[in-house]
Amino acid sequence: MVNRKRLIDSFVKMAEIDSVSGREGRFKDYLVQELKRRGLQVMEDQAGQALGGDAGNLLAVWPGSKGPAILFCAHMDTVQPGIGVKAQVNDDRITSAGDTILGSDDKAGIAALLEAIDCIQEQNLSHPDVEILFTVGEEQGLQGSKQFDFKLLKAQMGFVLDGGGDPGEIIIQSPCQNEIEYIAYGKSAHAGINPEEGVNAIHLASKALAVMPCGRIDEETTCNLGIIEGGTARNIVADVCRVKGESRSLQRSKLDELTNRLVSIFKEEVEKGGGRAEVQVTFLYPEINLDQDAPVVQLAVRAAERAGLKPVLTSTGGGSDASIINGQGIPCVNLGIGMRKVHTTSEYILIDDLVKDAEYIMEIIAQAAQD
Repeated sequence: MVNRKRLIDSFVKMAEIDSVSGREGRFKDYLVQELKRRGLQVMEDQAGQALGGDAGNLLAVWPGSKGPAILFCAHMDTVQPGIGVKAQVNDDRITSAGDTILGSDDKAGIAALLEAIDCIQEQNLSHPDVEILFTVGEEQGLQGSKQFDFKLLKAQMGFVLDGGGDPGEIIIQSPCQNEIEYIAYGKSAHAGINPEEGVNAIHLASKALAVMPCGRIDEETTCNLGIIEGGTARNIVADVCRVKGESRSLQRSKLDELTNRLVSIFKEEVEKGGGRAEVQVTFLYPEINLDQDAPVVQLAVRAAERAGLKPVLTSTGGGSDASIINGQGIPCVNLGIGMRKVHTTSEYILIDDLVKDAEYIMEIIAQAAQD
């Protein structure tokens, strides 16, 4: 039986420990203490050092006696504005004071997981080996999970607690993504005295962008142009212009096709105008495309039903640590935990959803113990 007050108090305490990306250290120390207090074995890796932060990923192991090992994952970092969070418990929900985010992304998942462990221990229930990965830098492009050594794990299936949907939503599809930086090179000149001797890189880039696709391409594919910068002064013909964008698709072949088209158009248009173009493409994370009959999906469905939830298999347009975990050969779903309006100062979570999260996690562990 979930202890509602204990869960609320635990979440509020977590929310009020600052842990913006790169500065997760205090929250990491708190979690190490809490995990060890529950008898779990805990180690920290060197991801913080590699990323220039003050904390690494945490791997905790809860030894069990029945069933194959399973993995739970949630991230410790939050976005800005995330300094000085003051959580407020209202009638049916928890919010921030209104000047910061709340941090239910992803501390709701962490609080629910610790409450589930408490309940199982109090009832002395059988459980499998449970491996818990708390990552850093997730909000900065899944940086922590990219640094983690997955050879340390025994689990053959995983559950990420980081979906924005209702408890019971099971994300089995998500896109792969490329980060793309476009660079147009022109030639500088005085804008008033001899502009004809220059080649304006901003103008070249804008001509290319005007004919490049942007937005939704089809039901599985999107691309975006997010940042443009260039030039040094208003009276100098700009000799460099940089544009940062991205492409995503649920299908790797579509991602490659779209990215190649974007690169080709940009280069062709810039060179047509007398400039030189460079494009740098960085593959950020792989797609997830799990079959609904996959064991990890079926276990999540059974557990949702046992917890009184309506299981909904769905897809998303964003990446998560599940993207990296699946890419490492561990089938992994991302679960909706009910966090609302994340990354805004209006963020909140319903208390009932927080309780359902803990109940759902307990059922996942219980179902795994029967396999």
